[in-house]
Amino acid sequence: MGALHLFLVLLSCYIGVLKAQFLDGFLANGNFETGPREDKLNKTVIMGRKSLPSWTIRGHVEYVSGSPQRGGMYFTVPRGVHAVRLGNDASVSQDITVKPGTLYSLTFSATRTCAQDEVLRVSVPPLSGDLPIQTLYSSTGGDTYAWGFIPTKKTVQVIFHNVGIEEDPACGPLLDAVAIKELCRPMPTRDNLVKNGGFEEGPHVFQNSTTGVLLPPKQEDRTSPLPGWIIESLKAVRFIDAAHHAVPFGQFAVELVAGRESAISQLQHKQKSKWKLLSLTLLI
Repeated sequence: MGALHLFLVLLSCYIGVLKAQFLDGFLANGNFETGPREDKLNKTVIMGRKSLPSWTIRGHVEYVSGSPQRGGMYFTVPRGVHAVRLGNDASVSQDITVKPGTLYSLTFSATRTCAQDEVLRVSVPPLSGDLPIQTLYSSTGGDTYAWGFIPTKKTVQVIFHNVGIEEDPACGPLLDAVAIKELCRPMPTRDNLVKNGGFEEGPHVFQNSTTGVLLPPKQEDRTSPLPGWIIESLKAVRFIDAAHHAVPFGQFAVELVAGRESAISQLQHKQKSKWKLLSLTLLI
């Protein structure tokens, strides 16, 4: 009965989201492959707030490709050819239509290009989180992150903002791709009180991505992009898939990439004046 109950819960959840235009994929021009017109570019700097299709820019934003750059630098663009680079206090934003009260996650690729302590602020006002990107977890030159939010209105603004100020005004994070996914909130079953115990419900995973998706700690994202779970540690954990990693069960798993500094947790509630016994099994 436990397995049947779980199946019915998941089925009803997915039927509900399919009826209401389920979101799972790139934002409009989320891979930045549609660039500004040539007359809106000063070398690589984008001129004009609306010159990047589907996005609004503010400040020093560059449209770059994965290739050698001036000064001997090389920009790595893991997905596609083009990306945007956010200079001092610069941002890119986009208005999207969502369902109030629904859990969403953004998946995006970001990497530092200059300073060791670069920070990327992700916002869906009034929610925001500052992601430090000085640590590189992948060997491809760029990491992929997820960030969760629950909107309170139908139209919200997604903002990526470089909050740093460097001597070189062009210095700042490279934003490569942005996707969104509407998430179902799993329920416990009679046999297992742990919600989303197999980690099968999680953020969008880019196709052919071998790096997994980093899930920031609760201090940087109050709304976890992993339904049912809280990222308790000060360091991120990684959401991985069976296509590119050794996953013991199902299609997805969570890798505790920071060792002893990694931790995830889940709250369990007292039911009908009785305590339920919670048993957690970790597969390593």
